[in-house]
Amino acid sequence: MRVVWTALFMLAMGTVVAGTLFAEESYLRGTGDLGIVIERASGSLLIIDSSTHTVLNRVDGLGDLSHASAVFSRDTRYAFVFGRDGGLTKVDLLKGSIAGRVVQAGNAIGGAISDDGTLVAVSNYEPGGVRVFDADTLEPVAAIPAEWSQGQSKTVGLVDAPGRKFIFTLWDAGETWIADFSGGKKPKITKFKQIGDRPYDALITADGRHYIAGLYGEDGLTMLDLWDPEMKPRRILSDYGRGEEKLPVYKMPHLEGWALAGERFVLPAVGRHEVLWVDRRSFKEGGRTKVHGQPVFAVARPDGRHVWVNFAHPNNDTIQVIDTQTGKIIKQWKPGPAVLHMEFTARGHEVWVSVRDSDKVQVYDARTFEKKSEMPAKSPSGIFLTSRAHRTGL
Repeated sequence: MRVVWTALFMLAMGTVVAGTLFAEESYLRGTGDLGIVIERASGSLLIIDSSTHTVLNRVDGLGDLSHASAVFSRDTRYAFVFGRDGGLTKVDLLKGSIAGRVVQAGNAIGGAISDDGTLVAVSNYEPGGVRVFDADTLEPVAAIPAEWSQGQSKTVGLVDAPGRKFIFTLWDAGETWIADFSGGKKPKITKFKQIGDRPYDALITADGRHYIAGLYGEDGLTMLDLWDPEMKPRRILSDYGRGEEKLPVYKMPHLEGWALAGERFVLPAVGRHEVLWVDRRSFKEGGRTKVHGQPVFAVARPDGRHVWVNFAHPNNDTIQVIDTQTGKIIKQWKPGPAVLHMEFTARGHEVWVSVRDSDKVQVYDARTFEKKSEMPAKSPSGIFLTSRAHRTGL
């Protein structure tokens, strides 16, 4: 009854009440502290409340989630989940159900949502290229084949950029493309060729200025300054590791896990037990820290004070924390077998950690490193909190 009187009062005050008035007050909650945990082995996800450390719902039927990632709508009500089987699934976080699903390719590798929240793009291995969908309806908007001299290329490193743009890189062709949708549904495509041998992933900095692609086939990385009117690819760290033999690579570093801490980037080295420190203005190397194994994610606390690092097999039971002022490791422990992902809360007071082979998600105090809680999950991998909705490139 109180809900009805509240609605009548709002109408009397000239307030527009949009959508359905739920009979249950339990629906009247915010979404800013919600998130999802990918359960990779069962094709399901958990909807979690990061304030109370509780699981609100489990959603099944999302297909192959062995390399799944997610983005959120601007209102943070919906998660868009990108499955390895090419599935794009829209999940309603409040109702705990699938709001829409389309299998748009045979093998996909992540996606992005435009800065205005209207378009969702998916990056594909098979058949290659990028496909773009309406965020409300999941109706197709555009298909961008990644054609080059030898056919279709796998696409990687897909991110959103300011101005209703998507940027992605072609693994086979060694190119980076910008798809500009600012003029409507038909994108303007700008291509940058010969960026390097087998670019395997990429990131965009939080200010939307620099797009950086990592190279698997050669030393170094390639950077595009999106503020530069000429916008030419520039090689950076090209001397790193030159003449040295790489260790076997069991798992590629994830470049979206690169950290910006103060005036330096911290990034995982490919095939080496090191993280690199790179000046954010000159993009020159400023040091290295030897770590426990091959780093996969190097994730900065939101204030940049610490960087948390996890590792590839066979050292994937360990987390190390690096002090960004000294570059030294200040904490190391073993949460359990197969630590796959770490996610900070928006203001950095906690870190959520997936421990796949223990079927657990753990929550740590980001400053004391004390474990605050733990909850069961089926082979958990990616953890994504809704605060990502308001950050470029995530």
